[in-house]
Amino acid sequence: MTNKEATAGGPYRVPRHDSGWRAFGLALATHALLFLFLGIGINWQSSEPVAVEAEVWDLTTQQAAPPPPAAEEPDPAPEPTPTPEPEPAPPPPAPTPAPPPPREVTPPKPDPEIALKKEREKKKEEEKRLAAEKAEEKRKQKLEDEKERKLAEQKKKEEDKKQREEEERERRLAEEKAEKKQAEEDKKKQLAAKKAAEKKEADRLAKIRSEEMRRITGAAGGSSGTAEKSTAPRMDSGYVAAITAKIKSNISYAGSQDVPGNPRAEFKISQLPTGEIISVRKIKSSGIPAYDAAVENAINKSSPLPKKKDGTVERDINANFNLKDLP
Repeated sequence: MTNKEATAGGPYRVPRHDSGWRAFGLALATHALLFLFLGIGINWQSSEPVAVEAEVWDLTTQQAAPPPPAAEEPDPAPEPTPTPEPEPAPPPPAPTPAPPPPREVTPPKPDPEIALKKEREKKKEEEKRLAAEKAEEKRKQKLEDEKERKLAEQKKKEEDKKQREEEERERRLAEEKAEKKQAEEDKKKQLAAKKAAEKKEADRLAKIRSEEMRRITGAAGGSSGTAEKSTAPRMDSGYVAAITAKIKSNISYAGSQDVPGNPRAEFKISQLPTGEIISVRKIKSSGIPAYDAAVENAINKSSPLPKKKDGTVERDINANFNLKDLP
């Protein structure tokens, strides 16, 4: 049955809507989707399900609004309008069915053996963790103790070494000081002994010189040279050769030896019983003054002269030195 618009002057009628079944189907589909989502959510939960309340709104109930006024068209002469028959009232909309209550899902009863096994495994893992931590702490403590021990040992070694070095240094200083003191004392003693010996020797030589001078002056005044020669002991050739050799070793002559013949210088040497020379006198010149001076210097350098095998000396010796006999 179609709706007819109200004629001019007639009563306004609410138009009928033919979409009641379509709205009902839409509401039913909405509830089905809601139940599906609730079921999936319950299956995903690991704990006890939580009841969910949903409020559904009926989309079919709408407020009727007056249609817009129709555009007025000029009508010819109005005709008498028959009295319209009253239309039956539209049936009331079907009531929306209430959603069924959510199905209560009973969780499975936990197995006590599984719970105990998990508890034992958890306890075992905890014990392992604690044991590992304790072992690690023990290892670290051992390393720390070893490190401290090595440091203390190294420190003690360094201190001992330093102490030994200090003791060695002090010992060396004490030894050096004692040696220096002893050396100074020895030096003083040696110097004193040397001075005493030199003084004693000087006194002895002075006495000998004095006696020798008295002998020489007395002999010159009381007897002739011929008598001395007659009473003088025979000269030892080896003794004279030793004296001549020593004097020749001290001759320093840089002049030329390319001269005719073999020039000879003759000197008379007077000495003390100790062999010390007291006088040198040239008896005969070689004719080369430089050579004569070199021989005289060599004689003075050779004091004291060698002695005889019995320790005695000749007071006066005549020595000859040929130029070309030099070493």
